[in-house]
Amino acid sequence: VLGALAARAAGRPFDRFLQARVFEPLGMVDTGFAVPPGSLARFGPCYGVDEAGERSVYDETEGGWATPPAFPSGGAGLVSTVADYLTFARMLLSGGVHEGERLLSAELVAAMTTNHLTAEQLTTAAPDPSGGQGWGFGVGVQVRSTPTSPIGSYGWAGGLGSTWANDPATGTIGVVLTNQMRTSPEPPPLYVDFSAAGF
Repeated sequence: VLGALAARAAGRPFDRFLQARVFEPLGMVDTGFAVPPGSLARFGPCYGVDEAGERSVYDETEGGWATPPAFPSGGAGLVSTVADYLTFARMLLSGGVHEGERLLSAELVAAMTTNHLTAEQLTTAAPDPSGGQGWGFGVGVQVRSTPTSPIGSYGWAGGLGSTWANDPATGTIGVVLTNQMRTSPEPPPLYVDFSAAGF
């Protein structure tokens, strides 16, 4: 819904709005709603787990992200690289500034990265059923420290294997991109080990 509203307010399709206002100013040359034909050799399949519990291909290299979607979603669907994701994360950690240029107001970044759920909603409508994480505007916000996420950190855990988080208290950024779908709300062992190593 937010993507549709942004497109309506901008007077242009959501993918073109993101390209002009986010990806191009940040130099995110490998981020979009589809992988260009010339870049498919750098893009692999996504794996999931079938009904028998066996690892299987969920989406082929030339599958769902090989062509632009009919409706670019504001909640999912982008493909990216570690370098592009890191650039985006640094901009947010810098309060909306990239290479000395302000792209987002400090007030907007603060609103994006602050939990807006009530205490009741934290246990009923939050990304973490234990109540440890709430929602900012477009990111999950940690309201209670866990072994993998310090309080005040924020980011996004994608169901298809991507995880990113910023910790403003330490200035730390963590980006983990895999091609393995998550199978539960619990973080996969790889992310737990990555976080324990220094996030």
